[in-house]
Amino acid sequence: MTLHQPSVSSNRSQVLPVLEDVPNQTANDPKKALKYNRNLSWKIASNLAISFKYAWTGLTYAFATQRNFRIHTAIGILTIGLGLFLHLQPVEISVIGVTIGMVMAMELLNTAIESVVDLTVGQSYHELARIAKDCAAGAVLVSAMAAAIVAVALLFPPLWALIERAIVN
Repeated sequence: MTLHQPSVSSNRSQVLPVLEDVPNQTANDPKKALKYNRNLSWKIASNLAISFKYAWTGLTYAFATQRNFRIHTAIGILTIGLGLFLHLQPVEISVIGVTIGMVMAMELLNTAIESVVDLTVGQSYHELARIAKDCAAGAVLVSAMAAAIVAVALLFPPLWALIERAIVN
């Protein structure tokens, strides 16, 4: 199947680097500032605080609209809480935290990829769109399985010891 409209990103001239003169330099000076023509970008962050604001907006969007993101957030909070309750070593809690962060980042990338694919194909079906969405969801699944393995490996032994102590007493 073909797309009904070409995607915005298919126009290569709009994403190629454009050389512009640096102020106070001669035209023969080889030092040029490399700037990207970003006419199609919605808004460029003017400073670091605005960049963090955009990032926070993405997080709140994902939390508000993506069920799996909320599920991963809840499981992550519970897992860290269980690790603290079981008095895991700081490095073990850090490893769990990093794997949770990996899953959350993959979920955000999955949401971004799905949004861009939906923007590109609209209401039509395209096999490549399905493949892109399925692969992005697969990346989330792989990271979630890896996080589950890490969590079980680090949490199960002290949890089992706690359960055994409770049964014996």
